[in-house]
Amino acid sequence: MDRFDAMRIFTRIVELRSFTQAAHDLGYPKATVTHAIKQLEARLHVRLLQRTTRQVTPTLDGDAYYQRCVRLLADLEETESVFTSAARQPAGKLRVDLHATLAMHFVMPVLDQFCARHPLIELEIGMGDRLVDLVREGVDCVLRVGELGDSSMVARRVALLEQMTCASPAYLAAHGTPRTLAELAGHRAVNFFSAQTGKTWPFDFKAGGQVHSVLLPGTVSVNNADAYHACCRAGMGLIQAPRYHLEQALAAGELVEVLADLRPDPVPVSVLYPHLRQLSPRVRVFADWVAGLFAQAA
Repeated sequence: MDRFDAMRIFTRIVELRSFTQAAHDLGYPKATVTHAIKQLEARLHVRLLQRTTRQVTPTLDGDAYYQRCVRLLADLEETESVFTSAARQPAGKLRVDLHATLAMHFVMPVLDQFCARHPLIELEIGMGDRLVDLVREGVDCVLRVGELGDSSMVARRVALLEQMTCASPAYLAAHGTPRTLAELAGHRAVNFFSAQTGKTWPFDFKAGGQVHSVLLPGTVSVNNADAYHACCRAGMGLIQAPRYHLEQALAAGELVEVLADLRPDPVPVSVLYPHLRQLSPRVRVFADWVAGLFAQAA
Protein backbone atom coordinates (compact mmCIF):
# COMPACT_ATOMS: atom_id res chain seq x y z
CA MET A 1 0.00 0.00 0.00
CA ASP A 2 1.49 3.36 -1.01
CA ARG A 3 1.62 6.45 1.17
CA PHE A 4 -1.32 8.17 -0.49
CA ASP A 5 -3.53 5.13 0.12
CA ALA A 6 -2.46 5.16 3.77
CA MET A 7 -3.31 8.86 3.95
CA ARG A 8 -6.76 8.18 2.50
CA ILE A 9 -7.38 5.49 5.09
CA PHE A 10 -6.18 7.73 7.90
CA THR A 11 -8.37 10.70 6.84
CA ARG A 12 -11.49 8.54 6.59
CA ILE A 13 -10.88 7.10 10.06
CA VAL A 14 -10.59 10.64 11.45
CA GLU A 15 -13.72 11.78 9.64
CA LEU A 16 -15.84 8.75 10.54
CA ARG A 17 -14.29 8.20 14.01
CA SER A 18 -14.20 4.48 13.33
CA PHE A 19 -11.85 1.87 11.84
CA THR A 20 -14.83 -0.33 10.93
CA GLN A 21 -16.78 2.41 9.16
CA ALA A 22 -13.68 3.63 7.32
CA ALA A 23 -12.92 0.09 6.13
CA HIS A 24 -16.50 -0.33 4.88
CA ASP A 25 -16.47 3.10 3.24
CA LEU A 26 -13.22 2.42 1.37
CA GLY A 27 -13.91 -1.22 0.57
CA TYR A 28 -10.98 -2.64 2.56
CA PRO A 29 -10.98 -5.44 5.13
CA LYS A 30 -10.73 -4.02 8.65
CA ALA A 31 -7.45 -5.87 9.19
CA THR A 32 -5.95 -4.04 6.20
CA VAL A 33 -7.01 -0.67 7.62
CA THR A 34 -5.61 -1.49 11.05
CA HIS A 35 -2.30 -2.66 9.59
CA ALA A 36 -2.01 0.45 7.39
CA ILE A 37 -2.36 2.75 10.42
CA LYS A 38 0.19 0.75 12.42
CA GLN A 39 2.66 1.06 9.55
CA LEU A 40 1.92 4.78 9.17
CA GLU A 41 2.46 5.49 12.87
CA ALA A 42 5.67 3.43 12.85
CA ARG A 43 7.01 5.31 9.83
CA LEU A 44 6.18 8.73 11.35
CA HIS A 45 7.28 7.72 14.87
CA VAL A 46 4.18 9.36 16.40
CA ARG A 47 0.81 8.20 17.64
CA LEU A 48 -1.87 9.55 15.33
CA LEU A 49 -5.06 8.09 16.77
CA GLN A 50 -6.49 7.70 20.25
CA ARG A 51 -8.63 4.58 20.45
CA THR A 52 -11.41 4.10 23.01
CA THR A 53 -14.24 1.58 23.25
CA ARG A 54 -16.66 4.18 21.84
CA GLN A 55 -14.79 5.98 19.10
CA VAL A 56 -11.47 6.93 17.55
CA THR A 57 -10.14 10.47 17.79
CA PRO A 58 -6.95 12.07 16.46
CA THR A 59 -4.14 13.01 18.83
CA LEU A 60 -2.65 16.50 18.56
CA ASP A 61 -0.08 15.14 16.12
CA GLY A 62 -2.83 13.23 14.34
CA ASP A 63 -4.94 16.35 13.91
CA ALA A 64 -2.00 18.27 12.46
CA TYR A 65 -1.22 15.37 10.12
CA TYR A 66 -4.90 15.15 9.09
CA GLN A 67 -4.95 18.81 8.00
CA ARG A 68 -1.89 18.25 5.82
CA CYS A 69 -3.30 15.02 4.38
CA VAL A 70 -6.54 16.73 3.37
CA ARG A 71 -4.66 19.39 1.41
CA LEU A 72 -2.30 16.89 -0.20
CA LEU A 73 -5.09 14.52 -1.25
CA ALA A 74 -7.18 17.37 -2.66
CA ASP A 75 -4.19 18.61 -4.64
CA LEU A 76 -3.50 15.08 -5.85
CA GLU A 77 -7.06 14.54 -7.08
CA GLU A 78 -7.08 17.92 -8.82
CA THR A 79 -3.71 17.30 -10.44
CA GLU A 80 -4.66 13.85 -11.68
CA SER A 81 -8.01 15.09 -12.99
CA VAL A 82 -6.24 17.57 -15.25
CA PHE A 83 -4.24 14.83 -16.99
CA THR A 84 -6.66 11.91 -16.96
CA SER A 85 -10.09 11.11 -18.31
CA ALA A 86 -11.55 11.96 -14.86
CA ALA A 87 -11.65 15.59 -15.93
CA ARG A 88 -13.92 14.64 -18.83
CA GLN A 89 -15.65 11.68 -17.21
CA PRO A 90 -15.68 11.92 -13.39
CA ALA A 91 -15.98 8.57 -11.65
CA GLY A 92 -16.56 7.13 -8.19
CA LYS A 93 -19.05 7.43 -5.36
CA LEU A 94 -20.71 10.80 -4.72
CA ARG A 95 -22.62 11.21 -1.45
CA VAL A 96 -25.16 14.03 -1.46
CA ASP A 97 -27.83 15.12 1.00
CA LEU A 98 -30.77 17.03 -0.48
CA HIS A 99 -33.52 19.20 0.96
CA ALA A 100 -36.40 16.74 0.55
CA THR A 101 -39.04 19.03 -0.97
CA LEU A 102 -36.62 20.63 -3.41
CA ALA A 103 -35.27 17.24 -4.38
CA MET A 104 -38.68 15.78 -5.18
CA HIS A 105 -39.71 18.83 -7.20
CA PHE A 106 -36.53 19.77 -9.08
CA VAL A 107 -33.94 16.99 -8.86
CA MET A 108 -35.48 13.52 -8.76
CA PRO A 109 -37.74 13.89 -11.84
CA VAL A 110 -34.68 14.46 -14.06
CA LEU A 111 -31.99 12.58 -12.12
CA ASP A 112 -31.73 10.05 -14.92
CA GLN A 113 -30.29 12.81 -17.12
CA PHE A 114 -27.39 13.36 -14.72
CA CYS A 115 -26.75 9.60 -14.51
CA ALA A 116 -26.79 9.29 -18.30
CA ARG A 117 -24.34 12.19 -18.63
CA HIS A 118 -21.99 10.83 -15.94
CA PRO A 119 -22.40 7.03 -15.97
CA LEU A 120 -19.23 6.39 -13.93
CA ILE A 121 -20.50 8.36 -10.91
CA GLU A 122 -22.27 6.26 -8.28
CA LEU A 123 -24.77 8.47 -6.44
CA GLU A 124 -25.70 7.91 -2.79
CA ILE A 125 -28.59 10.27 -1.95
CA GLY A 126 -29.96 11.17 1.45
CA MET A 127 -32.98 13.42 1.84
CA GLY A 128 -34.15 15.52 4.76
CA ASP A 129 -33.81 18.92 6.37
CA ARG A 130 -31.65 17.96 9.34
CA LEU A 131 -28.24 19.48 9.92
CA VAL A 132 -25.56 17.25 8.42
CA ASP A 133 -21.95 17.08 9.58
CA LEU A 134 -20.51 16.73 6.10
CA VAL A 135 -17.00 15.74 7.15
CA ARG A 136 -18.00 13.38 9.97
CA GLU A 137 -20.70 11.65 7.92
CA GLY A 138 -18.65 11.48 4.74
CA VAL A 139 -21.13 13.57 2.73
CA ASP A 140 -19.64 15.33 -0.30
CA CYS A 141 -22.23 18.07 -0.72
CA VAL A 142 -25.70 19.17 0.37
CA LEU A 143 -28.54 21.22 -1.12
CA ARG A 144 -30.12 23.56 1.42
CA VAL A 145 -32.63 26.42 1.67
CA GLY A 146 -32.15 29.60 3.69
CA GLU A 147 -29.41 31.91 4.85
CA LEU A 148 -26.21 30.07 5.70
CA GLY A 149 -24.45 30.31 9.03
CA ASP A 150 -21.66 27.77 8.65
CA SER A 151 -18.64 29.66 7.30
CA SER A 152 -16.51 26.49 7.29
CA MET A 153 -18.34 25.29 4.17
CA VAL A 154 -17.93 26.42 0.60
CA ALA A 155 -21.33 27.71 -0.53
CA ARG A 156 -22.57 28.17 -4.08
CA ARG A 157 -25.92 29.94 -4.40
CA VAL A 158 -27.99 28.33 -7.15
CA ALA A 159 -31.43 29.97 -6.81
CA LEU A 160 -33.66 32.46 -5.05
CA LEU A 161 -37.14 31.17 -4.18
CA GLU A 162 -40.03 33.64 -4.27
CA GLN A 163 -42.20 33.41 -1.15
CA MET A 164 -46.00 33.73 -1.04
CA THR A 165 -48.66 33.89 1.68
CA CYS A 166 -51.76 31.83 0.89
CA ALA A 167 -55.03 30.54 2.28
CA SER A 168 -57.87 28.42 1.00
CA PRO A 169 -61.04 30.04 -0.43
CA ALA A 170 -63.06 28.45 2.38
CA TYR A 171 -60.81 29.98 5.05
CA LEU A 172 -61.00 33.43 3.46
CA ALA A 173 -64.79 33.18 3.14
CA ALA A 174 -65.02 32.44 6.84
CA HIS A 175 -62.40 34.88 8.17
CA GLY A 176 -62.05 37.57 5.52
CA THR A 177 -59.08 38.49 3.33
CA PRO A 178 -56.32 40.47 5.09
CA ARG A 179 -55.03 43.40 3.05
CA THR A 180 -52.69 45.04 5.59
CA LEU A 181 -50.49 43.83 8.45
CA ALA A 182 -53.00 45.29 10.89
CA GLU A 183 -55.76 43.17 9.38
CA LEU A 184 -53.83 39.99 10.28
CA ALA A 185 -55.13 40.41 13.83
CA GLY A 186 -57.68 37.68 14.46
CA HIS A 187 -56.36 35.44 11.68
CA ARG A 188 -54.95 31.97 12.23
CA ALA A 189 -52.02 30.12 10.73
CA VAL A 190 -50.90 26.61 9.99
CA ASN A 191 -47.57 26.95 11.77
CA PHE A 192 -44.32 25.31 10.73
CA PHE A 193 -41.74 24.32 13.34
CA SER A 194 -38.12 23.18 13.10
CA ALA A 195 -37.54 19.49 13.72
CA GLN A 196 -34.11 20.35 15.16
CA THR A 197 -34.99 23.16 17.57
CA GLY A 198 -38.77 23.00 17.93
CA LYS A 199 -38.88 26.71 17.02
CA THR A 200 -41.96 27.96 15.17
CA TRP A 201 -41.06 29.98 12.11
CA PRO A 202 -42.77 33.38 11.91
CA PHE A 203 -44.35 34.87 8.80
CA ASP A 204 -42.18 37.58 7.23
CA PHE A 205 -43.62 40.57 5.39
CA LYS A 206 -41.71 43.39 3.71
CA ALA A 207 -43.20 46.88 3.88
CA GLY A 208 -41.45 50.21 3.39
CA GLY A 209 -38.10 48.48 2.99
CA GLN A 210 -38.40 46.81 6.39
CA VAL A 211 -39.08 43.17 7.25
CA HIS A 212 -41.86 42.54 9.76
CA SER A 213 -41.97 39.12 11.46
CA VAL A 214 -45.38 38.01 12.67
CA LEU A 215 -46.32 34.97 14.76
CA LEU A 216 -49.96 33.99 14.36
CA PRO A 217 -51.93 31.62 16.59
CA GLY A 218 -52.97 28.31 15.09
CA THR A 219 -54.71 25.06 15.83
CA VAL A 220 -52.03 22.89 14.24
CA SER A 221 -48.25 23.02 13.80
CA VAL A 222 -46.32 20.71 11.48
CA ASN A 223 -42.73 20.11 10.37
CA ASN A 224 -43.44 18.57 6.98
CA ALA A 225 -44.03 20.54 3.79
CA ASP A 226 -46.75 18.26 2.39
CA ALA A 227 -48.66 18.36 5.69
CA TYR A 228 -48.25 22.14 5.77
CA HIS A 229 -49.93 22.58 2.40
CA ALA A 230 -52.60 19.96 3.07
CA CYS A 231 -53.70 21.73 6.25
CA CYS A 232 -53.89 25.02 4.37
CA ARG A 233 -56.02 23.51 1.60
CA ALA A 234 -58.30 22.11 4.31
CA GLY A 235 -58.99 25.67 5.51
CA MET A 236 -57.03 25.56 8.77
CA GLY A 237 -55.18 28.84 8.31
CA LEU A 238 -52.63 30.91 6.41
CA ILE A 239 -49.29 29.56 5.25
CA GLN A 240 -46.15 31.15 3.79
CA ALA A 241 -44.11 29.03 1.40
CA PRO A 242 -42.07 29.10 -1.83
CA ARG A 243 -44.06 29.76 -5.00
CA TYR A 244 -42.91 26.56 -6.74
CA HIS A 245 -44.71 24.41 -4.17
CA LEU A 246 -47.93 26.43 -4.41
CA GLU A 247 -48.34 26.92 -8.16
CA GLN A 248 -50.51 23.86 -8.85
CA ALA A 249 -52.87 24.60 -5.96
CA LEU A 250 -53.09 28.27 -7.01
CA ALA A 251 -53.86 27.31 -10.61
CA ALA A 252 -56.52 24.84 -9.46
CA GLY A 253 -58.17 27.43 -7.23
CA GLU A 254 -57.42 25.42 -4.10
CA LEU A 255 -55.36 28.29 -2.65
CA VAL A 256 -55.43 32.07 -3.00
CA GLU A 257 -52.51 34.44 -2.49
CA VAL A 258 -52.98 37.22 0.09
CA LEU A 259 -50.82 40.26 0.93
CA ALA A 260 -49.03 39.97 -2.43
CA ASP A 261 -47.64 43.51 -2.09
CA LEU A 262 -45.96 42.54 1.20
CA ARG A 263 -44.05 39.48 -0.01
CA PRO A 264 -40.80 38.84 1.91
CA ASP A 265 -37.41 38.69 0.22
CA PRO A 266 -36.76 35.51 -1.79
CA VAL A 267 -35.08 32.66 0.08
CA PRO A 268 -31.68 31.49 -1.20
CA VAL A 269 -30.93 27.93 -2.26
CA SER A 270 -27.30 26.81 -2.03
CA VAL A 271 -25.07 23.84 -2.69
CA LEU A 272 -22.59 23.44 0.18
CA TYR A 273 -19.50 21.29 0.41
CA PRO A 274 -16.41 21.08 2.63
CA HIS A 275 -13.27 22.88 1.49
CA LEU A 276 -11.57 19.52 1.06
CA ARG A 277 -14.18 18.57 -1.59
CA GLN A 278 -14.08 21.76 -3.64
CA LEU A 279 -11.53 20.37 -6.12
CA SER A 280 -13.40 17.09 -6.66
CA PRO A 281 -14.56 16.68 -10.28
CA ARG A 282 -17.56 14.68 -9.02
CA VAL A 283 -18.72 17.50 -6.75
CA ARG A 284 -18.06 20.10 -9.43
CA VAL A 285 -20.17 18.43 -12.13
CA PHE A 286 -23.04 17.76 -9.70
CA ALA A 287 -23.06 21.36 -8.45
CA ASP A 288 -22.98 22.62 -12.04
CA TRP A 289 -25.87 20.35 -12.98
CA VAL A 290 -28.02 21.41 -10.01
CA ALA A 291 -27.32 25.08 -10.76
CA GLY A 292 -28.46 24.46 -14.33
CA LEU A 293 -31.73 22.91 -13.14
CA PHE A 294 -32.64 26.00 -11.14
CA ALA A 295 -31.54 28.33 -13.93
CA GLN A 296 -33.92 26.56 -16.33
CA ALA A 297 -36.77 26.80 -13.81
CA ALA A 298 -36.25 30.52 -13.18
